[in-house]
Amino acid sequence: MKLHSIDTGFFKLDGGAMFGVVPKVLWKKINPPDKNNLCTWAMRCLLVDCGKRKILIDTGIGNKQDEKFRSHFHPHGDASLMDSLEQKGYDAKKITDVLLTHLHFDHCGGAVMQDAKGKLKPAFPKATYWSNQSHWLSALYPNQRENASFLKENFVPLEEAGQLAFLKDGQELVPGVKVHYVYGHTNAMMLVEIQYKKKTVLYMADLIPSAGHVRLPYVMAYDMEPRKTLDEKARFLNWAMKRDTILFFEHDREFECCTLKQTAKGIRVDQAGKLADLL
Repeated sequence: MKLHSIDTGFFKLDGGAMFGVVPKVLWKKINPPDKNNLCTWAMRCLLVDCGKRKILIDTGIGNKQDEKFRSHFHPHGDASLMDSLEQKGYDAKKITDVLLTHLHFDHCGGAVMQDAKGKLKPAFPKATYWSNQSHWLSALYPNQRENASFLKENFVPLEEAGQLAFLKDGQELVPGVKVHYVYGHTNAMMLVEIQYKKKTVLYMADLIPSAGHVRLPYVMAYDMEPRKTLDEKARFLNWAMKRDTILFFEHDREFECCTLKQTAKGIRVDQAGKLADLL
């Protein structure tokens, strides 16, 4: 097995929304905002090369949205999904599986592309795209609070192309790659547990989007059920402490991942840096 961190660029979100009830005087030290109170966040994916199976976890925001959309979220940076895959020696046709942790636009936008004629089609023509039935229904029929985050052009074409499949909670996609459902951020988001040699890598998606969110009260205002997020964070942080676990961050602008340590004030970040350096 080989693991590759895949950069797809950056975007901006409101700092207060990203840190919830935590006062700005504290969170601005973690991710300094611009004059509009917007902070820069990564959209980082993970490629798991299992030999015959090449699994891409999440796909970033993509590039098919219009200028009005872009003006809200300011996607920027030199990296793109396809360029980053190419730099690692892969192209779209080599990807056999795309595991979408959830269907918010910044996690699945790159799953679907627009061709020269304007038709929407899966960006990875030979891949099976994995979601789960409960979350899929939530995305198709969203509540008003999440409606703007679920853009149907990012995922309905996957079903229309016959490339969609579902995973159950606790199911292994391949030996050593397992999903866990969580419900605080959105209904049935999937974390991905990867057994790599003698270590565990846990892809945190939006349960713990950055190293700055490891502390329990640092919960996003975007979360549908913040109390559940709090409980799920505590459960998975304690779970991770019992194993030799590396947390992989999708949105941290600087750190790809971290290890953990127990302190008198609770579980905290130990070492933070690039995945290749911590494996």
